Amino acid sequence: MTFFPDSKTFIQIGSFTIAWYAICIIIGAVIAYKIGQYNFKRMGLDKEVLSDYFFGLMITGVIGARIWYVIFMWNELYANNPIEIIMFRHGGLAIQGGIFAGLVFSWWYFRKHKIDFMVAGDAIMPGVLVAQALGRWGNFFNQEAFGGPVGLKFLQSLHLPDFIIKGMYINGQYYHPTFLYESLANIAGFLIIYFVIRKIQTKQGEQFFSYFIWYGIFRFFIEGLRTDSLYIMGLRTAQLISIVFVVVGIAGYIYCKKCGKPAINI
Repeated sequence: MTFFPDSKTFIQIGSFTIAWYAICIIIGAVIAYKIGQYNFKRMGLDKEVLSDYFFGLMITGVIGARIWYVIFMWNELYANNPIEIIMFRHGGLAIQGGIFAGLVFSWWYFRKHKIDFMVAGDAIMPGVLVAQALGRWGNFFNQEAFGGPVGLKFLQSLHLPDFIIKGMYINGQYYHPTFLYESLANIAGFLIIYFVIRKIQTKQGEQFFSYFIWYGIFRFFIEGLRTDSLYIMGLRTAQLISIVFVVVGIAGYIYCKKCGKPAINI
């Protein structure tokens, strides 16, 4: 058994390895789950309802994120080697695909349990930002999802710890730590939604739709810095989806304000 045999691996037991990427995703998901449980309890709902939901969402989200990535990287990576589709350990997840799959699963699950989708969304979506923030650190350990080339002085001007600067030195070049930009933006979004919007919320769904507005705006601009974007018809897929998120988020927020049900105090 060897801990940290390389920068990407948390532990190696013989030929079996667990990557930092997986650890980051699992820790983020557990924290989001605990936040959701706490909110459910404060709302007077059965927090145990989230137990089965958590595992179903994890599986659905990962599959959705994988399918999304495979679709847009089919010609480059999978057309001539389809077996790679199931090689999750080789990387290749697109969070927006996971969000879409997770929303579909959530709608089905909470309808089955007779819980208002907007109520569940208010309780769960802020925590999703925490999960995404930690997931981006998995990208750091994998040395992926970085931006364009920059100089050492630029990174030093950001007052970053040495281990981040060293991690951004890839194949003889320093790069924008876009993983860090998005991670910090997600944490800031969580704090604003959970400690500001939640306090002034009057209608169900306001936190839920605030997630899409915040995440869509920041993902759009950060995606413009990245060098590994997925494309459709020459356009960055993540930026197009981010625009959709912002539009849907604003429209949904306005609808909630005008026609939504009174918020449950959480």
